[in-house]
Amino acid sequence: MSTTRDFLTSSDNNTRGESLKKKIIHYLISDGDSTIAELCKKMNLSIPTVTKLVGESQNEGYILDLGKQETNGGRKPSVYGLNPSSGYFMGIDVSRNQLKMAVMDFKGEVIRVEENIPYELKNTQAALNSLCERVEEFIHSLPVTRDKILCAGVNIPGRVNSFTGYSYSFFSFEEKPLSEILKERLRLKVFIENDTRAMTYGECLRGAAKEKKDVLFVNVAWGLGVGIVIDGKLYYGKSGFAGEFGHFSFFNNEVLCRCGKKGCLETEASGSAFYRILLERYKEGSNTILAGKINAQKGIELSDLIEAIHKEDMLSIEILEKIGFNLGRGIAGLINLFNPEMVVLGGPLSETGEYLSLPVKSAIKKYSLNLASGDTDIEVSALGERAGIVGACLLSRSKLLGLI
Repeated sequence: MSTTRDFLTSSDNNTRGESLKKKIIHYLISDGDSTIAELCKKMNLSIPTVTKLVGESQNEGYILDLGKQETNGGRKPSVYGLNPSSGYFMGIDVSRNQLKMAVMDFKGEVIRVEENIPYELKNTQAALNSLCERVEEFIHSLPVTRDKILCAGVNIPGRVNSFTGYSYSFFSFEEKPLSEILKERLRLKVFIENDTRAMTYGECLRGAAKEKKDVLFVNVAWGLGVGIVIDGKLYYGKSGFAGEFGHFSFFNNEVLCRCGKKGCLETEASGSAFYRILLERYKEGSNTILAGKINAQKGIELSDLIEAIHKEDMLSIEILEKIGFNLGRGIAGLINLFNPEMVVLGGPLSETGEYLSLPVKSAIKKYSLNLASGDTDIEVSALGERAGIVGACLLSRSKLLGLI
């Protein structure tokens, strides 16, 4: 039996038969186990053609014959489904101070997750080396061999062109695309993606926005980004940079944003805004349970801010309410523009639940057009911290199969 890796990673995989076999796999992914007759109807192909394609896919290891389907009478047809062990997809979620990694089987079940891996993201060769070392350690710990991993999806914050493989915010110091550099270092096919867009994909396939066609996913982290889904498809823009929501010129303030400009939405509606305002208010005399860390000049992470909210630190709650209202004003504009079915609040600060979502909803109600926002559900991410790694695995599978 030949392997899926030979078929999926072949440089000459554009023949009609191979495209049709990928299409069959796509239907089995989206619709589940099917009979030959059901696949014929979906693909508008003859029974002999589909039978031949399914047989070849069985020989190559993609598809399994799951046995006969129960019927009320007549000949029982065979049911076919994906072979979960025919290949695996890795997801790597890179954030400011940690890594998350996961591996998913061919059918889409996550078989291993590792979270909270210490890491410091910088635009340096040392940080890139450290990333590759952590990934190698993870690969060696897996219950499957490297040759069974068909590809890896790597999420990176900032501006990423996933089509060319270049990252412009991090690891941008070499002429070659980052995807090629990682491919050589990890000995795997690698796709890179913006972190928010990968989270959006995960949420649309496995989370709160499942089966929704028009979705905005708002990633509220140190920065602020938006993933856009229009008619069931991720929206990238001309260069892959769509979704830089945090850099709307929104406020008449003198706060310098990390982009180098002033007045960005991110300066008053993000984790970095939360941290800055917390320090300002503490210096003015307000009390907070984070005083010890501030006085000791220990680094305060988003997890500390979230923990303070859950412990009902009144200063933190007050600041988050202001940030949420500012964020809601910005989202109201997006709702007026896109008229989405759903807005999903995701990213680390969404873990505060209604402390964030209630002021967001209040501002949306105040500033959006009623006819537009009336059809929009506002939900908190169902996948939470795992949206990124789930999305990375699913995206790498879809890209390898040519679905994106």
